[in-house]
Amino acid sequence: MIDQDYLLDRLLQLVKTPSPVGMTGRATDLVDDWLRGLGYTPRYTRRGVLYVEVGDGAPRRALAVHLDTLGAMVSELKPNGRLALRNTGTWAARFAEGARVTVFSDAGEHRGTILPLKASGHRFNTEVDSQPADWDNLEIRVDAILPDLASLRAAGFNVGDMVAIDAQPEVVDGFIISRHLDDKAGCATLLAVLKAIADGQVKVSVPFQAMFTIGEEIGIGGTHGFGPDVEELLAIDNAVTAPNQASRDDAVTIAMRDRQGPFDARMTRQLLDLCQRDGIRHERDTFRHYRSDSAAAVEAGWDLRVGLVCFSLDSSHGWERTHAASLLELGKLLVAYLGADLAPADGLNRQE
Repeated sequence: MIDQDYLLDRLLQLVKTPSPVGMTGRATDLVDDWLRGLGYTPRYTRRGVLYVEVGDGAPRRALAVHLDTLGAMVSELKPNGRLALRNTGTWAARFAEGARVTVFSDAGEHRGTILPLKASGHRFNTEVDSQPADWDNLEIRVDAILPDLASLRAAGFNVGDMVAIDAQPEVVDGFIISRHLDDKAGCATLLAVLKAIADGQVKVSVPFQAMFTIGEEIGIGGTHGFGPDVEELLAIDNAVTAPNQASRDDAVTIAMRDRQGPFDARMTRQLLDLCQRDGIRHERDTFRHYRSDSAAAVEAGWDLRVGLVCFSLDSSHGWERTHAASLLELGKLLVAYLGADLAPADGLNRQE
């Protein structure tokens, strides 16, 4: 039912397409083309969130993934002909060291490398190891002859130029290793589910919106764009595969709570029941330092029940790794969820 070759192909194309938060147009254009090829009619909010409506009638559910990724922005043109930078989205400077990047200036695209200020072992010896891992201690070495500040300006560089980090994807024995799997693995899985619906392999019980948000990494992805009749929001994002966490490589994770608090009990119970019914490998987990589009929607004041389902992700916001088995189990759960009715109220909404 889930076309795994399609899923992997879309994932690899997505991670290779730059979409740092603040510059997501190339990724939304790509997904727009794919959705139209499946027979859907993409729409956009004023802020640029891409969505399609699926099923008969007004959407009563929403599924949300995010196309934006971590990135950086030029914060200073330096006298040594290099570029100071600052992260966009929350990620550690230690994972930026050595990254190959593209800088998008008014004049075009420029390749370069993020390096610590003391990068030459033959010059600085052990100081290379002892210097702090901090964004103030990093700079971009552009692959051009740019010896000074004047040459940077002449080449068209400016403060505020966007910086995209190379994904460098690799597939090994079912593992997908790459930057930006958060949340492009979720996007690819949702696309594979939409393909199965378009191919007539999946029946939709309740009309829904499939939303591709563009600001999750700065906390505003799920703040708007829901239809007036939407009652449930299911966010699709990464699990935390790490010590003292339950998530694992061959399963989908149902999040019980994130740093904001518990997810809707009825939605969570329904997701667990669907896994039990259909034999979907799953784990329950809680996340202490994590939020998703669901949190943004609640904080924005939307009257929605919210839940979160996740694919496995090791070294999140760093050198990330997931597994095809986890993406497949996630896809199975999304299919089961879309084929089920809304989570039953069980009297919790009853007026006294």
